Amino acid sequence: MDTTARYALPLLAAGQAQKEEYHNEALQRVDACVAPSVAGAASATPPVSPTVGDCFIVGAGATGAWAGKAGSLALYGDGGWRFIAAREGLRVWVSGSGVDALYRSGMWEYGVVRGSQLSVGGTRVVGAQQAAIGDPTGGSVVDAQSRSAIVAILAALRVHGLIAP
Repeated sequence: MDTTARYALPLLAAGQAQKEEYHNEALQRVDACVAPSVAGAASATPPVSPTVGDCFIVGAGATGAWAGKAGSLALYGDGGWRFIAAREGLRVWVSGSGVDALYRSGMWEYGVVRGSQLSVGGTRVVGAQQAAIGDPTGGSVVDAQSRSAIVAILAALRVHGLIAP
């Protein structure tokens, strides 16, 4: 059976018998990959009584019906478990913990947020990290040292966009 390159969706062939089975299989896999959400992540043991539509990230050392499928998405549907090999960049919502999981460099990352800046309402509030601010040292008047440190902190917060200039 010929399949698509990315998620191994079954392709139909001209004159093929029982096309509905291949088409339905493809729909089951698409259902798991479009805005994917998993009930659990990194479990090595399949649930005892899964419900049709349940989806999980298979953990290391998987056993039973999940043996040899670590890192894959396991979708329970009519006829049992279907497995979808994770691809670089696949992102799923882990409903049990309320975080995103991203498949990156051959493994799942949970709850990691990446970006070059954070904008809120069109205003940059966090950007590239600035140089460290040194701790106050020396001086004869503590208030002057504190004032200097506070001024430096405020300047850094302004550069980061965390406070208005």
